[in-house]
Amino acid sequence: MEQKRIQPLARDAMAYVLAGGRGSRLNELTDRRAKPAVYFGGKARIIDFALSNALNSGIRRIGVATQYKAHSLIRHLQRGWNFFRPERNESFDILPASQRVSETQWYEGTADAVYQNIDIIEDYGVEYMVILAGDHVYKMDYELMLQQHVDSGAQVTIGCLEVPRVEATGFGVMQVDEKDEIIAFVEKPADPPGIPGNPGMALASMGIYVFHTKFLMDILRRDAADPNSTRDFGKDIIPYIVENGKAVAHRFTASCVRSDFEREAYWRDVGTVDAYWQANIDLTDVTPELDIYDVTWPIWTYAEITPPAKFVHDDEDRRGSAISSLVSGNCIISGSSLHRSLLFTGVRANSYSRLEGAVVLPDVTIGRHAQLTNVVIDRGVVIPEGLIVGEDPELDGRRFRRSDNGICLITQPMIDRLEL
Repeated sequence: MEQKRIQPLARDAMAYVLAGGRGSRLNELTDRRAKPAVYFGGKARIIDFALSNALNSGIRRIGVATQYKAHSLIRHLQRGWNFFRPERNESFDILPASQRVSETQWYEGTADAVYQNIDIIEDYGVEYMVILAGDHVYKMDYELMLQQHVDSGAQVTIGCLEVPRVEATGFGVMQVDEKDEIIAFVEKPADPPGIPGNPGMALASMGIYVFHTKFLMDILRRDAADPNSTRDFGKDIIPYIVENGKAVAHRFTASCVRSDFEREAYWRDVGTVDAYWQANIDLTDVTPELDIYDVTWPIWTYAEITPPAKFVHDDEDRRGSAISSLVSGNCIISGSSLHRSLLFTGVRANSYSRLEGAVVLPDVTIGRHAQLTNVVIDRGVVIPEGLIVGEDPELDGRRFRRSDNGICLITQPMIDRLEL
C-alpha cells in the first residue's frame, strides 16, 4: 500500500532564487539596481513575486544569489524579508558573489551561482531544491510542481509556459512526448518544436527547476569539472539531463494561482521598458489580469510606515484627482490630475500638472503645469515646471529614452541635461 504524505513536500524544500542579472534591456532603470530589485506594482520589487510564491507555497528555507549592483536588492531583502526564524527551521540567506570557491571567480553562470554555495545548501539537509528566476511577475504554487516531480520520478522538472510557436524563439524550448517527458531542449531555436496535439504552440522554459538535492549537487560537481561548460542551467545542465536522464515538463497552468477575478494564467517578463510600463499600467484596469488584491496569496514586500495618500484643491483647473489609477502611501496630489497612472510611495504632484499613462517610481516630484503622457519616471526625479512629454515624438527622443512604442523613460541625469 502506498504511504500517504504526512506533510507538504515544500516543508522539505529550499527555494534558491537567481537574482544576479542586470536586465540591460531596461536601460537606465538598471543603471543603479539589478533587475530583480526594480520597483513594481506600487509597493513591491520584481523579486517579491518569486519570494512570495515560495513563502505562500510553504517553503521556509530560501536563498537568494545576487551579483550585479546588488546593494538596493540586498537592502530590500534585509528590510522586507527578515522575519524567518532559525528556531522554526526557517532560513533566509543572501548569497552575494563572494569568491568563496576561487579568489578570482565571480558567479560565471546560473549553475555556478548554485555550485559556489553547495556547502551552505547541504548544511540544511533539504530533500528538494526549487531553482527560481528572480525577475518575473507571476503567482504559482510550487508545492504542486514538487508533487509532480516526485510522482513522475523525474531527475529534473522544468516549469514551462505554453506560447505560440512564432513567439518562442527567444526562450529555451522543450520538445516533449505525450507524457510531457522532455526529449529535446533547445535555447532560442529558429524553428521551435510544437506541442503534441497542439502544434501551433510551444513549451517555453520559465527558468524554474525542481531537483532532488543530492542529484543536483552531483550534477553541479560534474559540470564544474567540465572545462567546456558555460556553467549555465539552460545551456549545460538541462540539455545533459535530457540526453542522459529523465526530464519532465511542468505546465504553468497546472499550478498558476488565480483569484476569482483572474481569467488567464498570468506570467510576465518585464524585461523591456515597454513590457515594464504595460504590466504596471495594466494594474489600473477595472479588472486587471493580475490580481494583487488577492489576500489568499499575498505579495509580501517591505512595508514602509507612511501616512495616507492625500488629494487637495477642488477648483475647475486645479483639482486633486485620480481616475483609474493606483496611488501609494505618502503621495500628495495637490491640484494635479491622474489618469490611468500608477504612483509609488512618496510622490508629489503639484498644481495644474496632468499625468496620463504614467508609472512614477518613489519620491518623484512633479512640477506645476507639467503634462506627462506614457512615461516611466525613475526614483527621485524632479520634473521641472511646465515640462511636456508625450506630444512631440522627435523632441522626446532627443531628450529622453523613448521606446519604439512611444514610452519615455525619464531619469534625473536626463532632466539635468535639459535646456529649459
